[in-house]
Amino acid sequence: MPLSLVSLPAQTRCIMRYFLELSYHGAAFCGWQRQDNALSVQEVLEENLSKLFAETIAVTGCGRTDTGVHAHRYFAHIDTEKEEPENFLYRINRMLPDGIAIQRIFPVAPNLHARFDAIDRTYKYFVHTDKNPFLEDRSFHIHRWRPDVEQMNACIRQLLGERDFSTFEKKGSDNKTSVCLLKEAYWESTEHGWVFTITANRFLRNMVRRITAALLEVGLGRMDAETLLEAVRQQQPLEVKLAVPAKGLFLWDIRYDFNKQETND
Repeated sequence: MPLSLVSLPAQTRCIMRYFLELSYHGAAFCGWQRQDNALSVQEVLEENLSKLFAETIAVTGCGRTDTGVHAHRYFAHIDTEKEEPENFLYRINRMLPDGIAIQRIFPVAPNLHARFDAIDRTYKYFVHTDKNPFLEDRSFHIHRWRPDVEQMNACIRQLLGERDFSTFEKKGSDNKTSVCLLKEAYWESTEHGWVFTITANRFLRNMVRRITAALLEVGLGRMDAETLLEAVRQQQPLEVKLAVPAKGLFLWDIRYDFNKQETND
């Protein structure tokens, strides 16, 4: 009889790394990361993947999302000795709640990391003006205010490039650096209002929501653009309280170099 996989020496076992491409509606979850007293996306995935693979599966995500934040395109990786189960997508999506869907599973190089090897991330923040029950859990209702989009775009263009963004970082964060490379950022109109798109190599905690709020303050005439820009240049917090709700925020896209090969570094 052939030896079973369990009986093989550890050094001869083949560990496969798979990437998962998924999306989720954040309203029912406390965010991506496991919490002691609330349901997270990570917890739901790990429990259901473990059942399907018949082994304990740990899921490493491309980053954290806060309570109520959505993911249009999210990546995570898992490591397993087993091959992809038959009819994987059909079976796992039958098991998962309606708020989570897996679109793809595919093998990658063993050293490709869902979080650390992302080239850049793109977020979108949606706002709408007229009351709409179909948008209330995925867009920020700003009533009939009309922000000056041209002014907001002129302001954010001056922050493109590599700089310290600690002005927009949540207090108590433990990042080694607050420097990010802001590659693209702009507002544009939609059928129901506006959407803010922002792409960077990395983001600080709450950075997107705070930038969005600051730009809306500028666009609504509540803050001078130079006040915002000077605070960033001086790496100082803004004096006004900045907050937009999580429900309007989507992690929209993440880019990787899937041709990366395993190295001995």
